[in-house]
Amino acid sequence: MTKQVHLAAHFPGVNNTTVWSDPAAGSHIEFSSFVRFAQAAERGKLDFLFLAEGLRLREQNGAIYDLDVVGRPDTFTVLAALAAVTEHLGLAGTINSTFNEPYEVARQFASLDHLSGGRAAWNVVTSWDAFTGENFRRGGFLAQDQRYERARTFLSTVQELLDSWRGDEVVADEDTGVFLTDPAAGTFAHSDAHFDIAGRFDVPRSPQGRPVVFQAGDSEEGREFAASAADAIFTRHGTKEAGQAFYADVKGRLARYGRTPADLLILPAATFVVGETDAEAAELAAEVRRQQVSGQTALRKLEEVWNRDLSGYDPDGPLPAVDPLVGEHTVAKGRASVRMNRDPLAVAKDWRERAEAKGLSIRELVIEISSRQNFIGSPTTVAEQMIDLVESDASDGFILVPHITPGGLDPLVDSVVPVLQERGVHRTEYPGTTLRDNLGLPPLGGVRVA
Repeated sequence: MTKQVHLAAHFPGVNNTTVWSDPAAGSHIEFSSFVRFAQAAERGKLDFLFLAEGLRLREQNGAIYDLDVVGRPDTFTVLAALAAVTEHLGLAGTINSTFNEPYEVARQFASLDHLSGGRAAWNVVTSWDAFTGENFRRGGFLAQDQRYERARTFLSTVQELLDSWRGDEVVADEDTGVFLTDPAAGTFAHSDAHFDIAGRFDVPRSPQGRPVVFQAGDSEEGREFAASAADAIFTRHGTKEAGQAFYADVKGRLARYGRTPADLLILPAATFVVGETDAEAAELAAEVRRQQVSGQTALRKLEEVWNRDLSGYDPDGPLPAVDPLVGEHTVAKGRASVRMNRDPLAVAKDWRERAEAKGLSIRELVIEISSRQNFIGSPTTVAEQMIDLVESDASDGFILVPHITPGGLDPLVDSVVPVLQERGVHRTEYPGTTLRDNLGLPPLGGVRVA
């Protein structure tokens, strides 16, 4: 049987993929943008729309990092509103397990699942830096092993709350006058190192019972967490070889938790540029990269490694001769790329050697080392690339990240999806009523409400 290509859409915003300066770009906060984007995804029969989350505006040299699209309206508010203007599209939200409480999150997801008729999904994330923590009462941050331990406990506690309703308690029998058959419905008591709560959960069981659970992370702890508890995992791996290695590693961990490879979908993020021909797409992709990496953006990217103000350098000139400043202080606060470059001196050395060998300026180097387009080509070429990666067990599908909001999804939905449908690897109609159904995930045990 041919493997199906799962597709989802990421509404861009908390990243610098977005070309906000393009004349075709629109608002990242007006509801009309979310509606247009979601309805395009549903037109293409995509699995779900995904919202990332930014809990603090990132900074560089003490100022807001305005090269990203700043800000993000509240996730649940946006997804609940989108539930009213879509019928089948899954609604996935990133909600932090470090700075929230289980009862509140369980209540919000149960409500969203009811409002959407069973289309809610939760991307469980942790927060790694004290900079973000300053926005919250507890402040500070947790070490990586403690973050994932809290996340595991947080997730299991939320699921315990959701499962406090079986789904058959509300009968509302007019003849007998019985509304609720179980006076203990919603009762819970949970106590561990992180949470000590007890009471009555006030939202009856929702259509899915629990939201579909996503996880994003490439660390050892993240992979193990996904294998133990997630329904899908987001990855960064853009090449076939890296994707296959990740796919085999994570799927190989499932058996120890009594799970099968079908229980977990692996969905890397993927940018794309589609043209009428491969040559046209390549030309468009080069222009997109030039838009995404302006001279100012290139200098800011370099500052994340050099850890010093480089605003006086010419982005069309050579890399700085001075070495990065190494230490705990960083000029780029709240950016994950800072912790990814754990050895800035080695990174700087590698970049200098690459720039010298190819005669690259600062801007040209940044364009090369931060290339984002995973799929570039005609509709047929892009469709064949996707099919090859899925059939080669490098992924189960892709989270599509357009560079224009809100219309950037349209070219792929209107030209690539029909090719995938013709090849029999992407649905022409939604097969079920819930997101879990449409993802092909095994059903949860227990009673489901109608």
